[in-house]
Amino acid sequence: MSAQLSIIREIDNAIEQSSGERRAHMARRLTDLFLLNLDKYSEEEIALIDDVFIRLVATIEESSRALLATRLGPVSKAPPKIINALARDDAIFVASPVLMYSETLDDLTLIECAKSKSQHHLLAISRRKTLPETITDLLVERGDELVALSTAQNAGAKFSDKGFTTLIKRSVGNDRLAICVGKRPDLSRELFEQLLEVASDVVCRRLSAESPHAAREIDRAVADVTAQVRTEAAARSQDYAAAQVLVDLQKRAGQLTNAKLESFAKAERYEETMVALAALAGIPTDVAVRRLDDDFAAFVLLLAKAINLSWPATKSILSLGCKRNRCSADTIEQSSLDFQQLDRQTAQKRLAIHRTKSTRELCDDAVQ
Repeated sequence: MSAQLSIIREIDNAIEQSSGERRAHMARRLTDLFLLNLDKYSEEEIALIDDVFIRLVATIEESSRALLATRLGPVSKAPPKIINALARDDAIFVASPVLMYSETLDDLTLIECAKSKSQHHLLAISRRKTLPETITDLLVERGDELVALSTAQNAGAKFSDKGFTTLIKRSVGNDRLAICVGKRPDLSRELFEQLLEVASDVVCRRLSAESPHAAREIDRAVADVTAQVRTEAAARSQDYAAAQVLVDLQKRAGQLTNAKLESFAKAERYEETMVALAALAGIPTDVAVRRLDDDFAAFVLLLAKAINLSWPATKSILSLGCKRNRCSADTIEQSSLDFQQLDRQTAQKRLAIHRTKSTRELCDDAVQ
């Protein structure tokens, strides 16, 4: 090994006195020597080689640097200083092999490159075997469409909620990205629903049919709804049971309309109002009751807008809820503005998501 280190020292001493062609030859020779004895070097010896590489790389042309990066990039024990230097190279043909493959490259250098380098550099980083959240946050924020898509397609990438939220925002009008994000198994249930709200109908249909995440959510929702229906069917009050029978009869007779719903609300017939609202919206009563328990005013607005109910009729339902301590007068005042800002198409899309949670059959109807 001493003879080999002697050669390394000779290379180091000859750098300043050599031509560009000679320095390129030195780089190849030093790389050959390092790779040939990779498992035999001590940490001290690797540090010495690393220092020589650093001095040498500053004096050689891009093609020689690219060859060096190609040979050292995939090497797990490559000298760290030269690896980080090559990663920072402005020439993408030099930086790319290191940014994509190097296990020696440290996170600080990756972060630096993700913050300041070109889109080509970011694309190379996005294709690494694994990516931590700190890096993906930067890639989806700074990267162009190709970088965002490549990052989302990387099975070894981890995303923070912030990163996923950024991807969802960027998915608006970009069906390919939306589908890629929606099919990630690490996307949370809440964020998956947010994606469906902004996705096109084509994307919603495809995700509902193909996404493993969606399939799990649908299966879980079906199980939850089935168990909940059985439990609540036994415990449902006689008033709700009677209201359900009445509304079902009116629906079969073709008499269940928005006007009939408004008349229930004005007559302060709470159970009939809620059952009729759910029926007109195509939501099972038990599911609607649970959603109304969670956020009465918001869910009333969603259903009302989806079935094209007028604001006066909607206000009557909210007022009825206030008398049952489901909301406050201040809530009704705020709801007026919310009702005007919510368009019917968006409401129907959100309603389709609630149907997806109830039963598989309802989900199929919602996405067709």
